[in-house]
Amino acid sequence: MRTRLLRFGLYADEEGLAWAGSVVDRAIALRNARTVGRAVVRTLPGSGMTTADLYDHLAEQWGLEHPGRSSGAREPVELRVRLVCSLRTWRAIRKEVLRGLCPQGASPHVCRVPWCAA
Repeated sequence: MRTRLLRFGLYADEEGLAWAGSVVDRAIALRNARTVGRAVVRTLPGSGMTTADLYDHLAEQWGLEHPGRSSGAREPVELRVRLVCSLRTWRAIRKEVLRGLCPQGASPHVCRVPWCAA
């Protein structure tokens, strides 16, 4: 077992971030993995690049999907979760999180929290 990292760019407020975190927690609970760290970052470690620069397209997505609606306290952030698990388990957890963040699949819809897998 190795330490592996899940990374998701989100355009979220505190409520949206809590929801996305619960999606991750449910996926981890389904598998034999151990969480050893969790962070919400606004500046990418080692690069100085901000998540606002990296995930600015998520704010644009929000604007397109919610015309005329305020984004409120939403901001581009990156959710990082460190796990101890096998590569196979990491892949299964990641796949489950993606399904949870986007339960309607590829058909046109509005995301509860705009996101991207990093």
